[in-house]
Amino acid sequence: MDNKNKRRRNRRRHHGVEEKASQTSIDFPKVWGVSSLWTPPLNHNELTILDGAVKEILSKTGLSEAPDAAKEIIIQNGGQLDQDNRLLFPIDLVSRFLDEVPKGVKLCGREPDFDMECSGRNSYLGSGGASPNILDIETQSYRETKLSDIYDAARLVDRMENIHFFSRPMVARDMLDEESLDINTAYACLKGTRKHIMTSITNPHDVSKVAEMCFIIAGSKEAFLERPFLSLNINHSVSPLRFDSRSAEVIIEAARIGIPIQANTFSQVGASTSVSIASSIAQTSAETFSGMILAWLVNPNVKVIFGGRPMITDLRTGALSGGGGEQAFAMAYSAQLAQYYGLSNSCIAGATDSKLPDSQSGYEKGISVLMAALAGSNLITQACGTQASLMGTALESYLIDNDMAGVVLRSIHKPEFDRKAVCLDIIDRVVRSEGHFLGDPETYSRMRSDYLYPQISNRDSIEKWESEGKKSVYDIAKLRVKEILSTDDSNYISKDADEKIRALFEIHLN
Repeated sequence: MDNKNKRRRNRRRHHGVEEKASQTSIDFPKVWGVSSLWTPPLNHNELTILDGAVKEILSKTGLSEAPDAAKEIIIQNGGQLDQDNRLLFPIDLVSRFLDEVPKGVKLCGREPDFDMECSGRNSYLGSGGASPNILDIETQSYRETKLSDIYDAARLVDRMENIHFFSRPMVARDMLDEESLDINTAYACLKGTRKHIMTSITNPHDVSKVAEMCFIIAGSKEAFLERPFLSLNINHSVSPLRFDSRSAEVIIEAARIGIPIQANTFSQVGASTSVSIASSIAQTSAETFSGMILAWLVNPNVKVIFGGRPMITDLRTGALSGGGGEQAFAMAYSAQLAQYYGLSNSCIAGATDSKLPDSQSGYEKGISVLMAALAGSNLITQACGTQASLMGTALESYLIDNDMAGVVLRSIHKPEFDRKAVCLDIIDRVVRSEGHFLGDPETYSRMRSDYLYPQISNRDSIEKWESEGKKSVYDIAKLRVKEILSTDDSNYISKDADEKIRALFEIHLN
């Protein structure tokens, strides 16, 4: 057989294998907590400079507007008030905190398969934010967010295999008071997904109420504290270097109960921090430490996560800009500083400026999420669903971003490179017989373990794509969202627990 006919035969076999593979049920490779092997960008000397700056900011400048409860706790443990009533954290207190605070926080799902080991350079991707607007799937215009939107988002994330946790992405603007907002947001999240949940609490008095809801679902307080499936995002500071009094009190209440805490600081580089990226990371880290130290002093066994978030400002307008390259490396550097201290950490990546799940959204999210994952950030929030510089959410984005997340996680994962993986015997056998590897048993075996296949991204031929309506990934995502929400009515709260919760609290989600 001449070479031309051999190529024709191989093309026919190739198409046959493609058809067979498309009909095969693919077992997705494990991309849960992938650890990056990338070399971090900051060297030891640069990290040492940042460390010294963080400690000097805390010990010399400190934070203002600390609530009395926080002042009392910190002063009893060596803190001081200066002449301007700023709360100072002496270097020895900061050093003792870094030596003694628990490292390697584990956050649990409702099932062990969804647990997250937030240590080393393990990376997990999830939702997040506090969007006041949602892109309506029918009108394709933005409207105010509702409680049911949070539940719908939880249901979608529950089905996405490359999205590891559900952090409340929107504000339920149809809740009329703080207690309704705090209780019902947590309830909608808990009802919609088995994955670990992160939510926020506005009123310190509501911390015990949300905790009680979790205890009922877990079966007891002890069961929840053994496997905490909910943690709190607490933005305890306001840049530059001020406490948010009520959020600091939320930290105190959560630490006393034992709820895991993510101590977060949002700053705007060039507006609420110096324009220098290095300076912004040092200041934001110091602000983040203030909440972490407070939580640790309340409860030495607290599970507290470093959440420094230096956000980039478009200095032409003063508005937040989450999609630029500066945002990507600012978060990567912040994560690396947290790892220098051995702290479990989280960051924001994926905060695109685009209003739609379009090309701009894709490249801005892809670059920033990849940078954060390469840096080994443990928890990457806002990696999916978020649009419009954190001001909007699009349900369709969860499906598109799920495919993007899979690509990111696979790209930072090092495949096997042992002698068996080189397949010398297979090379010799195949080149002496069939002349291609498409039908080889090893190919079928490894296509299930070594390769990730997208849910909605299009890999069809041009002809097939045209014959099926020339749908974009956005079109496919809209159809899939409608299908999931119309057929899936997730309810991960048992009937007995639901009755107890509704007897205690006014639940607005039917």
